[in-house]
Amino acid sequence: MPEIERPGDDDEARAATELERLAREIARHDRLYHREDAPEISDADYDALRRRNTELEERYPHLIRPDSPSRRVGAAPVDAFGKVEHGQPMLSLDNAMTPQDVEEFVTRIRRFLALAADAPLAIVAEPKIDGLSCSLRYENGFLIRAATRGDGRTGEDITANVRTIRDVPQRLADGDPPQLLEVRGEIYMRHADFLALNERREAAGEAVFANPRNAAAGSARQLDSRITAGRPLRFFAYGWGEARPAVDGGQWGFLADLGRRGFTVNPLSRLCETTDELLTYHTDVARERHALGYDIDGVVFKVDDIRLQQRLGYVGRAPRWAVAYKFAAERAQTRVAAITVQVGRTGALTPVAQLEPVTVGGVVVARATLHNQDYIEEKDIRVGDLVTVQRAGDVIPQIVEVDPKRRESNSAPFVFPDHCPECGSLAVRPEGEAVRRCTGGLICPAQRTERLRHFVSRDAFDIEGLGVRQIPQLIEAGLVTSPADIFRLARDESKLESLRSLDGWAAKKVEKLEAAIEARRRIGLDRFIHALGIRFVGDTNARLLARHYGSLAAWRAAMIGIAAGDVDAKTELADIDGIGPRIVEALAAFFVEEHNLAALDELAAEVVVDDMVVADGEGSPFAGKTVVFTGSLEHMTRAEAKARAEAMGAKVSGSISKKTDFVVVGADAGSKAKKAAEAGVTVLSEAQWLEKIAFEGIGEA
Repeated sequence: MPEIERPGDDDEARAATELERLAREIARHDRLYHREDAPEISDADYDALRRRNTELEERYPHLIRPDSPSRRVGAAPVDAFGKVEHGQPMLSLDNAMTPQDVEEFVTRIRRFLALAADAPLAIVAEPKIDGLSCSLRYENGFLIRAATRGDGRTGEDITANVRTIRDVPQRLADGDPPQLLEVRGEIYMRHADFLALNERREAAGEAVFANPRNAAAGSARQLDSRITAGRPLRFFAYGWGEARPAVDGGQWGFLADLGRRGFTVNPLSRLCETTDELLTYHTDVARERHALGYDIDGVVFKVDDIRLQQRLGYVGRAPRWAVAYKFAAERAQTRVAAITVQVGRTGALTPVAQLEPVTVGGVVVARATLHNQDYIEEKDIRVGDLVTVQRAGDVIPQIVEVDPKRRESNSAPFVFPDHCPECGSLAVRPEGEAVRRCTGGLICPAQRTERLRHFVSRDAFDIEGLGVRQIPQLIEAGLVTSPADIFRLARDESKLESLRSLDGWAAKKVEKLEAAIEARRRIGLDRFIHALGIRFVGDTNARLLARHYGSLAAWRAAMIGIAAGDVDAKTELADIDGIGPRIVEALAAFFVEEHNLAALDELAAEVVVDDMVVADGEGSPFAGKTVVFTGSLEHMTRAEAKARAEAMGAKVSGSISKKTDFVVVGADAGSKAKKAAEAGVTVLSEAQWLEKIAFEGIGEA
């Protein structure tokens, strides 16, 4: 090994130069050792480099670099993780479970883009790593911040922990790094490292981890990064978020760029040209998954062309241009020890099979969902039956088969209850539905608990310190019975004193809860709507409603009108693109109940609900406007046109009303064009529409 240069104590310039050289050289040897299993120097020589780096940093602490090797050893504990707002959301993927789902995925893309069946469409296939999603922010080549996915919009700052992962470059191996690049990927743990970690924990009398994913997630989220540094974490890179300059070209080329910049990219990734190649890839990877040495739960398919990705855009919280094709679930046989019925937050009665514990895919399963009354009756599942259990998508256990030949002679069919097992209220099954529901509402303990759990959950009000265990405790103590009670609690000293007397609620914990509640007294309209727990109104539909109505007052007034039978209000709601008849009925049913409206108003009196602002459409001619498309468009499909309008801040409706601002008219427009002209609504031809959105694909679609 070359002799290490030793500058004089007063020569800071030479020390800075050497620290830069050491950072590069040590990073290179880390890659050779940990990624390529091809070390070039001995352990003693490597240790000498590290010692020299430490010596210079101790002498010149103000010269410690962002990419210093010393940052990988961890730092002192922190009180809590900071929050990180993702510049570009980290969204989840829709799932495909069958070959037909994959074929439909490709067909939808071609249909959306108006691509002919024989037009080239390259798709990148990659293994779906079962780990912890993470985003790495590099500015001018240096790692500045690392964050978890969180709820997709806000994650946790785990920078200190991620700096200890040797697969993560502190500095991009790029002579001309981009101004900004967010690299996204998965933190995971190899099987051998997981087993060794559990052996060490067991020997030390510590609790062992259930599986490698839990071990990776728990290790990456340690408040003391020195603990993380001692855990064998790894990182696969596969995507990007914010980038300046923008990423262009293709997904396949971007993966190659990641490798050149010092990241580990999964070597099993493959560029496919046909649907048959995608299905073959899935089969090949599934065959080899148990020999990989790390967990995967499927494969991911992504449209290669980034320009096409941008045109396809997103639907809800998932990209149209990607899908996760999960592996078939693993199975095992066991017996049903009992069947119990649980009551969910919407009053749904869900049967659950209590099983004799059995290992399925490496996880011990003791319960399985039975879905509903029809599912039990169709499969004739009885207590004592020998059944086949699988983990759906390798996650949720369910019974798929019953062996009636090995059934006991005194076996009897299961009788589904017609009254709520929690509160005794009548449990009704609406016509056309498979689920029975308790009519007890908030008087039902099970619904009260689950509704409040949902209310404080991450995608709703996200109140830190309240969760699965704390909500029942507060209800049992009589401190909360409604959402508004949570906010009243924070300002009621007598109730806070009662809380301090409960098991596990020391003064400091109560103080933190007060602060967490106060921090959530301001909330966006979409999260407010989602938090109410109305049937079929999840986060995606809540955003649709918030985008359309804009303010709580406008939404509340419209919903009250719908409940009262206002035809115009109901038509306006039904015309929102993405809002179907079930959602309309659910909203009407919610607002027709006076106690629901009272609970909403009590909550609104305790918080500030911000109007919905669509930032994407700022400055566009369609921001806040209602647009109707009619007729056949030549240069893009109707689906792409709607997506483009929404991205520019517009509300897309299916019919013309007094609130319509623009009607985009294609070929064979029919009666809507005439109605628009009569109503004095601005009518745009397709060419005018394309000009306003500055569409670059004219003549290429």
